[in-house]
Amino acid sequence: MKATRYILRRPAPLFHPAGIGVIARFLVPILALILTTAICSADATVVDTNSTVNAVAETGDVDLTGLSIEQLMNIKVSILGPSETVSQTPAAVSVVTHEQIKRSGALSFPEALRLVPGMDVAQVDSSQWAVSARGFNDVFANKLLVLQDGRSIYTPLFSGVFWDVQGTMMEDVDHIEVVRGPGATLWGANAVNGVINILTKSAEDTQGALFSGGGGLQDRGFANARYGGKIGDNAYYRVYGTYLNRDDTLLPDGSSGHNDWQAVRGGFRTDWNVTDDNLVTFQGDAYAGWVNQVFGIFDPANPPTFNRSVRDQDDIRGGNVLGRWTHTISDTANFKVQAYYDRTDQKAVILDEKRNTFDLNFQHEFSLGERNHFVWGLGYRVTSDTEQNNANITFSPENQTLNLFSAFAQDEIRLVKDKLSLTLGSKFEHNDYTGVEWQPGARLLWTPEKHQTFWASISRAVRTPSRADESITLTQSRAVAPGFYVPVTVYGDNHFDSENVIAYEIGYRAQPFDNFSLDLAAFYNDYDNLRSQDQKSPLNPTVFVLGNNLSAKTYGVEATTTWRVTHNWQLQPTYTFLQMDVDSHPSQSRY
Repeated sequence: MKATRYILRRPAPLFHPAGIGVIARFLVPILALILTTAICSADATVVDTNSTVNAVAETGDVDLTGLSIEQLMNIKVSILGPSETVSQTPAAVSVVTHEQIKRSGALSFPEALRLVPGMDVAQVDSSQWAVSARGFNDVFANKLLVLQDGRSIYTPLFSGVFWDVQGTMMEDVDHIEVVRGPGATLWGANAVNGVINILTKSAEDTQGALFSGGGGLQDRGFANARYGGKIGDNAYYRVYGTYLNRDDTLLPDGSSGHNDWQAVRGGFRTDWNVTDDNLVTFQGDAYAGWVNQVFGIFDPANPPTFNRSVRDQDDIRGGNVLGRWTHTISDTANFKVQAYYDRTDQKAVILDEKRNTFDLNFQHEFSLGERNHFVWGLGYRVTSDTEQNNANITFSPENQTLNLFSAFAQDEIRLVKDKLSLTLGSKFEHNDYTGVEWQPGARLLWTPEKHQTFWASISRAVRTPSRADESITLTQSRAVAPGFYVPVTVYGDNHFDSENVIAYEIGYRAQPFDNFSLDLAAFYNDYDNLRSQDQKSPLNPTVFVLGNNLSAKTYGVEATTTWRVTHNWQLQPTYTFLQMDVDSHPSQSRY
């Protein structure tokens, strides 16, 4: 039996001189842009549209193509806690609206995320995607937490997202909230470089029948069907089904990648307004897919490469159910209780996994006097898996159950009414790998006038170990010289530590004209204990062990401008600069 380690780590100091120094390098160009915008905004005439914005937030029925930029900036988001508008959120936050998704023609979540400034979205083949923010992107990107209606779709297997098993009917997506930068104070571990929350529409907003479909050379065929109805006076429902069939992508030489896939999905959602103050939501999804892939597998009987390509079909299937009760206590107080169960099943020549997850959480939000708005919560998650070992990948043990206990508290302190606020909070978690982890954060928001916002933040976030980090044995073939290959084995480390980051951010938003807005963010991230692959012995170049012997520093700038040229024409030029410096410190290796 594996002993549980109870560890309370001492994080690096939040006010790191290097972080402050690098951030300062960006101040001159940013302040120049701010000054220019401030001068322009002095003569701008802006119409007060709070009533329309409230209508959007409450009903979701307003066509967003008819909203001004100011109204879009005042759409409410809740990804960092208490509902705030985009313009009043002290973070690099973006919202992809339903109308934007519809106009883009996106057929999947990754395609919709391409609309987010600063996001790195790459399609690897017909079914695989690499999605991240602020660096470290690949198919197994592990520093971006993704949720759908508050349900985590981040897998503990390798600390990432299987994008080919995620989805819904895109017509039912209400909006997507994205925070670039840590969101661990509220969401906890793995919200290192960003958080994505995909929110679907209420069943009340999807009444009647809807059918859509199409086809082409790459998307050979897709079809969607949904029907929504009403039960009594206060309860609504919808059911939906989708089908897609995508062709192979091509290799650089023009040959087929043999990676076509098909998938079917169905689901339901009910929303019951039990009383004016109580809303009960119950929803679920089920899916099945057949993904063709070409796998390179280790084969000792095939020298000199000891590798063989195998065409195989990856069978994916699963489902989930979620229930949520929201109780409104007053205009400034409410609580939510949410529970969900998730089942995934994947079977291919190199991976055969079955996983069950149950999650329960509670969140309470309320005001304390006129200056403090407090939110706190508790959570529990248990996940169990069964891995079928093969010649390439083995896990020890094959069956594992992990428990996660969490609590968080966050207080928004209004230092100067409508001008200056400070948000302080922290997430506390206990996991079965590293024991206790804490992830504090501080965010400052200054609004000198209605259409200008400055913000700054300092926070700590961790990426906790995955199943692969701790217990995998991977056998593969590697070239050590031209034409000369050797079998190599990589072992997980059952003492793998959490990766961590101390993140510094500053930002500025402004709307100098009715039809023009500016959003700037600069960041400096100091990472430690990053995953490394270390040679176990200098005398044996064929055996490696996963470790925590890498560190990194990243910094950059993200700039976005939005210009609504006409009612139906909007331009959004963006610019992102990212610098990554990764270092190794093998002296800390345990081997």
